[in-house]
Parts: sequence; structure tokens; C-alpha cells
Amino acid sequence: MAELIAGAFLSSFFQVTLERFASRDFKDLFNKGLVEKLEITMNSINQLLDDAETKQYQNPNVKIWLDRLKHEVYEVDQLLDEIATNSQRKIKVQRILSTLTNRYEPRINDLLDKLKFLVEQKDVLGLTGSGSCSSFEGAVSQQSSKRSPTASLVDKSCIYGREGEKEEIINHLLSYKDNDNQVSIISIVGLGGMGKTTLAQLVYNDQRMEKQFDLKAWVHVSKSFDAVGLTKTILRSFHSFADGEDLDPLICQLQKTLSVKRFLLVLDDVWKGNEECLEQLLLSFNHGFLGSKIIVTTRDKNVALVMKSDHQLLLKNLEEKDCWSLFVKHAFRGKNVFDYPNLESIGKEIVDKCGGLPLAVKTLGNLLQRKFSQGEWFKILETDMWHVSKGNDEINSVLRLSYHNLPSNLKRCFAYCSIFPKGYKFEKDELINLWMAEGLLKCCGRDKSEQELGNEFLDDLESISFFQQSESIFGHMGLCMHDLVNDLAKSESQKFCLQIEGDRVQDISERTRHIWCSLGLEDGARILKHIYMIKGLRSLLVGRHDFCDFKGYEFDNCFMMSNNVQRDLFSKLKYLRMLSFYGCELTELADEIVNLKLLRYLDLSYNKIKRLTNSICKMCNLETLTLEGCTELTELPSDFYKLDSLRHLNMNSTDIKKMPKKIGKLNHLQTLTNFVVGEKNGSDIKELDNLNHLQGGLHISGLEHVINPADAAEANLKDKKHLKELYMDYGDSLKFNNNGRELDVFEALRPNSNLQRLTIKYYNGSSFPNWLRCSHLPNLVSLILQNCGFCSLFPPLGQLPCLKELFISGCNGIKIIGEEFYGDCSTLVPFRSLEFLEFGNMPEWKEWF
Repeated sequence: MAELIAGAFLSSFFQVTLERFASRDFKDLFNKGLVEKLEITMNSINQLLDDAETKQYQNPNVKIWLDRLKHEVYEVDQLLDEIATNSQRKIKVQRILSTLTNRYEPRINDLLDKLKFLVEQKDVLGLTGSGSCSSFEGAVSQQSSKRSPTASLVDKSCIYGREGEKEEIINHLLSYKDNDNQVSIISIVGLGGMGKTTLAQLVYNDQRMEKQFDLKAWVHVSKSFDAVGLTKTILRSFHSFADGEDLDPLICQLQKTLSVKRFLLVLDDVWKGNEECLEQLLLSFNHGFLGSKIIVTTRDKNVALVMKSDHQLLLKNLEEKDCWSLFVKHAFRGKNVFDYPNLESIGKEIVDKCGGLPLAVKTLGNLLQRKFSQGEWFKILETDMWHVSKGNDEINSVLRLSYHNLPSNLKRCFAYCSIFPKGYKFEKDELINLWMAEGLLKCCGRDKSEQELGNEFLDDLESISFFQQSESIFGHMGLCMHDLVNDLAKSESQKFCLQIEGDRVQDISERTRHIWCSLGLEDGARILKHIYMIKGLRSLLVGRHDFCDFKGYEFDNCFMMSNNVQRDLFSKLKYLRMLSFYGCELTELADEIVNLKLLRYLDLSYNKIKRLTNSICKMCNLETLTLEGCTELTELPSDFYKLDSLRHLNMNSTDIKKMPKKIGKLNHLQTLTNFVVGEKNGSDIKELDNLNHLQGGLHISGLEHVINPADAAEANLKDKKHLKELYMDYGDSLKFNNNGRELDVFEALRPNSNLQRLTIKYYNGSSFPNWLRCSHLPNLVSLILQNCGFCSLFPPLGQLPCLKELFISGCNGIKIIGEEFYGDCSTLVPFRSLEFLEFGNMPEWKEWF
């Protein structure tokens, strides 16, 4: 599995680097002959990749060759970034561009010699060229996707902890409605090895199925299924004649077979990739006998959607006590566990490593059967789970199947996640921004933005359960990886991606490119000393040992990132692209940060920074700046508008009093969590005018300072069509003014009709704006009205067609709620989508009719 990641990572990375070499910007800077040599050499290597990525399994020297190539490609990419950055800064001075060319040509020639040497090794290694990228995917798929066909038989004595899920499925199978007009489909979805097939076998062999259905059939669907082959297999499973290769008569025969008796059909291990075939089968199933049922097991939620499942069961990790029972069954094989008290505590720790994955528990149990010495059990406990399973390839091959169904760019994004420690809970935007900073989302979908691609990739990884939803910081829903999936990502990329805690500094090498490290008081300086030796480091994410469970609280025993430490770091790690000092007790950021010219991602969350150095504004490549939780930060630098590349700015939970001047020039911004209208100049809100790429959520505070409706109109909220959530905050005091100014300003702040969530707080006007009605906000799902104390009537909120959640509190001007609250009931049913309604703190409210 390790080599698969390294190979796919390189294949995708190499393509991006090739495209950069072929760009006009690069060709215009350097000697034509040199560029041609580079292109020829790079293309020669590219032709060898397919064969090398396949042969690395049999020949360790080919694996070493690939590792070296990956190192050199990183070097090339680093050089390209340097050239692009410096040429951008000096583009207007042709004479300096000539100097720039002379500076970099020796390094290019050196890299060219190293790449040529790698090409020359092809005959010794037996590598041959290929003109197609598909050979690698095909060869590896054949190698990794061999899985024995499943059958319906099951040993019930070896199954633990699925009784609840079994009964849930059986209840759906036994349910029957008179108005059923098609076959009902139930999908069991989960990570490979989670026990989907076993659960389906339990249900299939339950005696109640014999009474409920006239026919039963079990079909294992191979990954490379086709419509003809699968249709014939289903027919034969029902003991029906199936011959010929013409699909139409086979489909007719299947429809006839399924229409005469009530049946139960299990389609085990269905993969995404041939949706047209599945849709053709669905047409046949629609002709099935009334009350018939189909069970589908799959790793991919998207398959359940394509199959139009009536019920979807997402299979979760096995409970701890059930895992232990399963382990004892296989490890002790009939022996009494109480006869081996010295092994029980070790065994429970071993089981804990399996993370609730039944296949892993079973595999380790089988590995330890007939081995009853503490030494052998300790050896398994202290060995990385992925290496433990190498002797028994079942776990590897199961997860490998899911991995190999991913496109190469997505494999590369997944491999990057090996930088995170086990149990790490990340938010979607955090990971997407890291992928963007590493360049993982470039050149793989030119018709979509990198943000859109990142969201698609996350959805794909979640759909196959590589990522699982988990409650993240402050109750937000985040994502995490199962421990074995984390091992999968680490298995080979550990040479390039490292986690450093305690004494693991010996794993650092010149090839290390990405590091997550925990810096304590005692070992922080020593760890950094080793990290400084990695001149080509691209990612440095600094956290603490319990980082997975921490966000936003005081640190104890944390290494202090003093100015001197920062200066050393910024001068020695000048190729960093991603840097995180999350919760490192920083009080200020050293001016030398400007040395990190390639930096694209900077996370300073939960530090005690009072001000940001103005030198940060010279970082022309910076795309993401996260300042969340910097509660002592009161302002941004005056030259902040010069960060031309900035796309994501997170200022949640800071004490910033006003926005820097000219921030409206940052028209590439896609994320701006907060906009603070200054106390002395409410016209600052006009800076929002050109920020029409904003997406996600925006919190506008200080709206009480906006005096002129023209300024509010110039904020141009109506054109911000990508914003989904808007928080409009008028401060925390109620000051009634009867001149109508507040209403005029509020009318001018009309948001785009795509808005889904809206919060209005401390609005001082006497009535709500006209745009707070259905015609202007047809997509609004959630509305919060808080402390709007001078409004005596609500707008017709009942006419908002998609409104599901309505929270109203502190509206002291409301005495009666009447027909105006519902709107015109003659045309539309009021509140037709409402699911949750809450009123609070409204002492003057007397009537509701």
C-alpha cells in the first residue's frame, strides 16, 4: 500500500510540474536550448513512470529510484516557485530579469544532470517507456483488487455487536405498504473491513427471510462489473436461464424472472464507476414483484444515491466490548482468557489500536493465536498497525481497493493527510486551504475553482469513509480519519511527511517536506534544531501533544516561540509554504517573517499577539491567513491591502476595532469571516463593494456607525451571490432614533437571494426592511432576530418558502403577533418548511392570533 501512495503521488505531481515547465512564463525567461533539454528529460521520465510504479513491488531498487525521483521533483517545484516569485517582483525591470536568469541557470543545469542520471538508470532497472497513463492504473488495479467472491454462508458464532443493525434492516425488509409500486432498496455503507458483507449475511440467513420471500439470491458484484455479465449472474442466482451477450433479451428475461415471485436479492460490494449499468438494473427492478427487497453493500455513499435507496445504513465502528469478544474468539481459540491474566491488559490495548474495525480485530487475533508469551504480544502492541498487518495482507488489500478507485489527484490530496496525528479533527476549509497552499488543486479542473475542487475531493473521500464526520472544536462538525486509514496515508509518505513528538527526531532526513510537531518546554529547542537542517521543508505545523482535543484554552508546559526562535526559523526555512503556530503563546510576530517569500498559508490562531508586523504585507504569495482566537489583536497593518494573493482571512474571535484602509482592493478574497465598521467612519463599509467572490459566512459588526444609506448601498451585498450566511450586528446597545435613518440604511443592505442563514442583532429601527420577505430571500433556511427592541411588527416571515429554523428573542417592541406574521395565506401555506420555532425574552408580548 505504501508504494501505491508514493507512485500515485508522484504521477500526479509530475504532471503539474511538467505543465509549469511548458508555460510561456518559464520559456520566456530562459535559454531556448536549456528549456528544450528540460522538456525532453522530463518527458523521458514521464514515459517511465507507469512501468516504474508497477515494478516497484517486485524490485526494491525501482522503489529507491522512485523515491529519489520524487525528491528531485520536489526540488524542481521549489525552484519554479522561487523563479515565479522573483520574476513577479521584478517583472518591470528587464535588466534585473536578465540577472535573475543568470542566477538560476546553474541550479537548473544541476537539476537537469540529476534527472538525466535517473533516465540513464532505466536499462539497469529494466524500465520501459509507455505513452499511456492508464497502464499503471490498470496494472495496479489488477494487482490490488483481487478479492475472493463472497457467499451467503456465515458462521454466526464469530459475529459480535451487530444485533441492532441486523434488526433495523430486518424491520425494513418485513415492512410492507399497500401503495408500494416498486422494489425497495436498502444500502449498507461503510469503510472496507467494517463488516458490511457479514451483516448482510446475518440478515440473509435469518429464518424470517424464508417466510417473507419466495426467492432469495446472493450476488457478489466485482469491481469491474458490466451490464451483461452482472445481469447474467443475477439470472443464474435465481436459477434462471442466462445465455448470449446481447443485453436487451437478458434484461427482458430478468424483468420476467423478478415479476413472478416476491424476492430478496443481495448485491454485495457494489462499486462506483458504472452508473449506467446500475441505472439499467434499476429499470428491471422496478418490474419486480410487489414487496420484493434488495440489499446493497458498498463503500461509497454515492452508490446508494445512484441505486435510489429507500433506506441507508451507515455502518459504524464496533463497540469496545464487542471488539474484545471478537479478539478473544480468534486469539485464544477456545482457551479460557482468564487462564492468561498477564495477556488480558495487553490484548485490550491491542484491540484499542484497531479502532473498532472488525477486520483488523480478527486479523490481529488470528496473528496471535497459539502465541502466549508477553514478549510476542508486546511486540505487536508497540509496532505500527500497518506494519503488523503486512504479514497478513487482508487489511492492506481491503483498504487498497478503496484507494485505487480514486483518481490520481485525489490520491495525492489523501497522501498529504498523513501529516496529521491520529485522532486529529480538522475542519473542511482548513484542509482545503492546506491543499491549495501545497498546489494540490492546480491543473486538475480548469473549469472549477480550487475551492470547488477541494470540496468535491472532501466529499469523495467522505463518501468512501476515508474521512468520517466528527464533532470538532466548539461543537462544530469536522472530519477525522479512522486510525487504519491514517496508517494507510503514512505507510510510505512518512519519508516526506513526519509527525515529531518526543524522541522521533531521528526520522528526519533531507527528503522530509512536511512536518507536524509537538514542542514542549524540555524538547522544543532540540526538535527545532533538527528541523532547521531540512532546507527544503514545505510545511511546518506546530502543535502540542494533546492538540487533537485542544483548541482555544491556556497552554501549560508549551515551548515559547520567542522572537529569537522565530528569527532563526524564518531565516533557515525559507522554502516554507505552510506554517502554523496554533496556540504557541506568541505575543508578536517577528519582522523576519518576510523572508518566507513562498509562504502561502499562515495560521496564528489562539496566540496573544497584539499587533501584526507590517512586513507581513510584503508576502506576495500569501493566500490564507488565520487569526482566529487572537483575542488581544486590535488592528491589522496599514499596508494590509498589498497582500494581492490573499484569498482567505479568518478573524473570528479577535478584538479588531476597524478594517484597514483599502481592504477592498483585495478583490480575490473568498473568505472574510468578519468585517468591522469603524466607530469614526461608517463609510468604511463601502470597502465591501468589490469583494464579490466572498463565500461561506460573513459577520458585519459596527453597523450602528453607518449613517449614510448610500454608503450601505455601496457595500453591494446584493451582488455577493456566493455568501450563504450573514450576521448583521448593530452593537450591544439599544438607542431609538425616530428619524428613519436606521431603516433606510438597513434597506440598502439587502443581501443576495442565495442567502441561506441570516442573523440580525441589536437593530435599532422601528420596522424591519422590505427585503425580509419571500420574494427577496427565497432560499433562507435559518433566521435569528435578537434584541431588535423597537420593532412593533414582524415582517411576513411565514411566506419564506424554505425557512426551517426561526429564533426570536429580546424583541421588546412586540405586543401582538397577528396575521402580518403569516403573510398572505390565500396563495401559500405559511411556514410550510418550518421545523423549529423558538421565542424568548419578550416580556411585552401579550397576544398571538
